[in-house]
Amino acid sequence: MSNTDYCGYKSPLSTRYASKEMQFLFSDQFKFSTWRKLWAMLAKAEKELGLNITNEQIAELEANVENIDFKAAADEEKLTRHDVMAHVHVFAKQCPKAAAIIHLGATSCFVGDNTDLIILRDAVDLLLPRIVSVINALSDFALTHRDLPTLGFTHMQPAQLTTVGKRCTLWVSDLLYVEKKLSDFRRDLKFRGVKGTTGTQASFRELFEGDRNKVKALDCRVAELAGFKNVYAVTGQTYSRIVDSDAVSILSLLGSSVHKMCTDLRLLASLKEMEEPFESTQIGSSAMAYKRNPMRSERCCALSRHLMTLNANAANTHAVQWMERTLDDSANRRLTLSESFLSADACLLTLLNISQGIVVYPKVIERHIAQELPFMATENVIMAMVKAGADRQICHEKIRVLSHEAGAQVKQHGKDNDLVERIKTDPYFAPIISQLDHILDASTFTGFASLQVEEFYKEQVQPVLQKYGNRIQTSQVQLSI
Repeated sequence: MSNTDYCGYKSPLSTRYASKEMQFLFSDQFKFSTWRKLWAMLAKAEKELGLNITNEQIAELEANVENIDFKAAADEEKLTRHDVMAHVHVFAKQCPKAAAIIHLGATSCFVGDNTDLIILRDAVDLLLPRIVSVINALSDFALTHRDLPTLGFTHMQPAQLTTVGKRCTLWVSDLLYVEKKLSDFRRDLKFRGVKGTTGTQASFRELFEGDRNKVKALDCRVAELAGFKNVYAVTGQTYSRIVDSDAVSILSLLGSSVHKMCTDLRLLASLKEMEEPFESTQIGSSAMAYKRNPMRSERCCALSRHLMTLNANAANTHAVQWMERTLDDSANRRLTLSESFLSADACLLTLLNISQGIVVYPKVIERHIAQELPFMATENVIMAMVKAGADRQICHEKIRVLSHEAGAQVKQHGKDNDLVERIKTDPYFAPIISQLDHILDASTFTGFASLQVEEFYKEQVQPVLQKYGNRIQTSQVQLSI
């Protein structure tokens, strides 16, 4: 068998699902070029604070940030068994004038952890507008269908009516919750900065001859150069892995929210009340040509389940970081952080495509309501009869008997619900026959659902949409698979 690109494992997150933008953040090019940027930032800040570093050395570092010899670095790592020092050596060969000051005073986590924090920041910045784009599309859908009555379901059994738009606001509400959590995480995210091997800054104390103010200034200046306003006040060798756990737990909430919505859509599709987009050339089944399977919603559920399981990985890694740090976090974090953000990204891209093209079938919904509404309307029938002078208890018994007879027709004989016809043909109910159409008007059973949609959009959704402005994607998302 020839040795081709198809002979090795590739993650479906990169080959099928996640965006190029998110993939780039977790690429070797971004990671190792960021390491080099950090070394240049460190040198620049150290020079500003009085160390003997020249502008020529800094310029040499900056000129070679993107010029990474990956093969040479891989060969060097085979010898050193140390990824950071392998890249230090390769970078030093490319920058002979600056070789002596690369990584000055730093430990591996200076580049490793600070790069991870930059990736977390940029990945969150990529996800947040995607979440709000979904919120925007679903809110438009909710407003459009805020008056359309539909069966509510509790225990997956028909219950009091709601509206199609009101149900959609439940999905939007969950996504707003996630947006708030992720925005708060982004706001509170800090930089590790320059902390040394165990977080004591001992090496930098030596470099700056015990000048605490200069070391503090160095910490803040490197963070500033990297685009962060604040640093973590204390760290061990690494920033606390509780930060990773926090990020992944929020993405897990996104996963559960997406899973809940897409499960609802799959259930509604089985009732033929709603469907996700379905192209004219799309094939639902290789055997059953008529099928229109909800494959996008199923994909979202599959990816969401994977995303939710990663939460335990991040929490467990935080739990076992003994003392100032252990290295058993490394391999796990390479998988957990990347797959969490790539999975979240893939979920949101697919969900936005769904949200922009949900199809509703009002006639099917109307037929389902007609099957259940007569039972739900019985209390209103009794109230109308009492107002017309009837005895409440006698009326209740009459309705009970007729309801059980109608129920038998539905359950035992597979026929339509004929309770209304039974009421119309029973002389007892003659005083209210003229009121039956009004009593059975589905729109009178939805409470304040329509107004709730409008108020929810105005009070909860609009402020978030305004915050993101033109970062909201309104163009149609195209999926390649």
